[in-house]
Amino acid sequence: MKMKQIQKMMHQAQQMQERLEQQMQSLEVEGSSGGGMVVARLDGKKNLLGIEIKPDAVDPDDVELLQDMIIAAVGEAARKIDLALNKQMEGMAGGLLPGT
Repeated sequence: MKMKQIQKMMHQAQQMQERLEQQMQSLEVEGSSGGGMVVARLDGKKNLLGIEIKPDAVDPDDVELLQDMIIAAVGEAARKIDLALNKQMEGMAGGLLPGT
């Protein structure tokens, strides 16, 4: 492989990384648990943007259940971000390989 080809591939990789970062910054996903009793919203960098808790989910005698639902909702949203990131990377990787 010639040096020019390598430089071109490196430049393409850098551009793709920048595009991916921009797309992930604008990404917003929701995860829920307890049949929608708790909904967590995260951005593409997995920062918690908001959380909604239905009044019925709040039981002073069972705080642990609410805590578990919050953890589950945030975890689901984080998994959705990982899936979106993987899809973006797969789509972009095709442009880096010669002949694709």
